[in-house]
Amino acid sequence: MKTRWTPSKTAIILALYGSTLAVSNIAAAQVTQVAPPQEKTAATKSPGMTVLPGEDFFTYANGDWLAKTEIPADRGSWSAMGALAEDTNTRIAKMIEDLGADKSTGGEARKVADFYAAYMDEAGIEKRGLAPVQPMLKAIAGIKDKAGLVRALGGSIRADVDPLNSTNFFTENLFGLWVAQGLTDPSRNLPYLLQGGLGLPDRAYYLEHNARMAELRTKYQQHIAAMLKLAGMDKSDERAARVFELELALAQTHATREESADIQKSNNVWTVKDFAAKAPGIDWNAFFKAAGLAKQERFQVYHPSAIVGAAKLLANADVATWRDYLAFHKLNQYASLLPKAFSDQRFEFNGKTLSGTPQQSARWKRALGATNAAMDEAVGKVYVGKYFPPENKARVQAMVGNIIDAFSRRIDKLDWMAPATRAQAQAKVKSLYVGIGYPEHWKSYDGLRIVPGDAFGNAIRAEDYHYQQELAKLGRKPDRTEWAMPPQLVNAVNLPLQNAMNFPAAILQPPFFDPKGSDAANYGAIGSIIGHEISHSFDDQGAQFDAQGRLRDWWTKEDLAHFKTASNKLVLQYNAYKPFPDLAVNGQLTLSENLADLAGLEASYDAFKSTPAGKAPEADRQFFTGFAQGWRSKAREASLRRGVLTDGHAPAQYRTYIVRNLDAWYKAFDVKPGQSLYLAPQERVKIW
Repeated sequence: MKTRWTPSKTAIILALYGSTLAVSNIAAAQVTQVAPPQEKTAATKSPGMTVLPGEDFFTYANGDWLAKTEIPADRGSWSAMGALAEDTNTRIAKMIEDLGADKSTGGEARKVADFYAAYMDEAGIEKRGLAPVQPMLKAIAGIKDKAGLVRALGGSIRADVDPLNSTNFFTENLFGLWVAQGLTDPSRNLPYLLQGGLGLPDRAYYLEHNARMAELRTKYQQHIAAMLKLAGMDKSDERAARVFELELALAQTHATREESADIQKSNNVWTVKDFAAKAPGIDWNAFFKAAGLAKQERFQVYHPSAIVGAAKLLANADVATWRDYLAFHKLNQYASLLPKAFSDQRFEFNGKTLSGTPQQSARWKRALGATNAAMDEAVGKVYVGKYFPPENKARVQAMVGNIIDAFSRRIDKLDWMAPATRAQAQAKVKSLYVGIGYPEHWKSYDGLRIVPGDAFGNAIRAEDYHYQQELAKLGRKPDRTEWAMPPQLVNAVNLPLQNAMNFPAAILQPPFFDPKGSDAANYGAIGSIIGHEISHSFDDQGAQFDAQGRLRDWWTKEDLAHFKTASNKLVLQYNAYKPFPDLAVNGQLTLSENLADLAGLEASYDAFKSTPAGKAPEADRQFFTGFAQGWRSKAREASLRRGVLTDGHAPAQYRTYIVRNLDAWYKAFDVKPGQSLYLAPQERVKIW
């Protein structure tokens, strides 16, 4: 799956860029028993009955929901965020259908309606068969030599992934491309090159030696063969075996998730001449010319091992295997725009096998996902005008101000931080750009041609248009007010390179933000999310960037050592959580998110306590319960396993357990020694 957002994808952002919320220390020995997989979590338990807060706060707060809620058949998991996204998407789809039915609709709104309607025309797509993709397949079949292969690979590059905003570094193109300001030079945009080329979610799926991964590899190879056979290609099993071996070789060159999260290892600026010297095997001038990057002199090489490895593979390329590889990935990438047999086959593997999802999403959901991918802000502009009143924005802005002030006060009180480091931290807080609801400047789609009834052509033209928009940034200065998310996405994000945050309009509704709700519930839910995103500026990733978004060490040696030691306690704390007997949470992979959860909850709590509502007798219990209920979630085994392996966010159940580090939670729920979540005061992780 590509990293571009679709409605069912509520969590795709991590690493450098900060993180989204995603739904997707010393305390290890204190957990007397590990929590079971979420799908099986205490389905019969109810809050306040058989489960004490100190034993399992997640189930205490969400027991009734867990008992009554079934995961929809077209989902691998389900959550508060998923349910809100589903409701939001239902409204948006109806909104688009109404636009299409109104003959007076024009401009970008008409393009949105026509794109959606063309995607919904399954009969028309079936009738056209493979005709729309045949020019691509013919061009691939016409590759005769290595020079033609390099041009084809360069021409297939699209700006569909970014390292700072994604837990998924794989892409169906050989390399991923992202355009943003340089890591150490905020004055100019650079093209980032990232590892790609894999059809499975991560290198681990190719390289881990266990029965489950072996089975997935076998089924993936069968999927490749099935797609090639549907396209009329002979000897599909033999071709599939060679394609898989090629991807296996690519996977062996890829960085791990943990290595990808190490920004210092990823800070590599290469000139065009460097590519020839450091990654021989490719005619890089021809590659970059085909990619529209011929005029670029400098590149931010985020995954050098993958760039070097791919070049070595191409040095002795079997052109026939690479042709089959390219053909499969084109068919796989555009399966939903081809006859139903292709879409069904792709879901059979990506949905059922990889995620354990028994039923494919309804066509309208996939149509909306494709429309959002093609014209996200055009859809968002209509959505905001209809569903996001100015008064909601004003109230959230006030909450953001309170929580930023609370975080600033916490920095001032840190006894371990030197004055020089504190001054730099405060500079970051004071210069944060916070986008609420929607961007200040909307993208233009004036040059995008949408043809009624041409679903495949519309998608290709939208991809190309987006790519050209991204390339155009290379001639402009960075814009810190640019949004990384559309307004209709149920999520939020911190952007360290911009020292900015985005809170899309769609997440600013119940159960996260209720304009008619109590301050306790709102600060516990959306307040902790706001605090979470603020805190990403100071997690293990964000803390490496200064107030201008420059990768720079602004810490004293002693302060950095303290920060790393305290952070490692949180790593150990999360390493102890085991959703399955054979699979534990990766505390290092999830560290950024866990740090943000901890500091964000603390800042939101402080802000809430400064309000009149924070003085009420039941205020703390309502606050913490509101926080936990925002993370209610269930997952199928395959989906949960995939998330634990590849997602930078811990499963929601364990994100709720961050409360065990806050003294106020113990007092609010009378948590006692001996209970599973109890930590002695000296074992509670304290950082910000």
